[in-house]
Amino acid sequence: MAVIKVTADNFDEVVMKAEKPVLLDFYADWCGPCKMMAPIVEEISEEYADEYIVGKVNVDEEASIALNYRVMSIPMLVVMKLGQCAAKSVGAISKEEVLALLKKADDIQ
Repeated sequence: MAVIKVTADNFDEVVMKAEKPVLLDFYADWCGPCKMMAPIVEEISEEYADEYIVGKVNVDEEASIALNYRVMSIPMLVVMKLGQCAAKSVGAISKEEVLALLKKADDIQ
């Protein structure tokens, strides 16, 4: 499954009502470290399509979502499960670190 562009219009459907854990990538087009994370996020969305939903939130276009999640620095990754935040990470990280973040969703029942 491809990465989903998350907006205020589809946020509830894509994130809050999701049956699987959701990886949200908060980014901006002008952000260098965000561009470094993009291929990793894409890869995870393809390799783990059966296990996770992957969405990208452009902080310049979706300021209300960024504000709700207190995004101060980007890239910021947030793992959501059943409408709850399971994990967060700020800054560029490795694929292994992203997968470790996603595993924290297992703690939410």
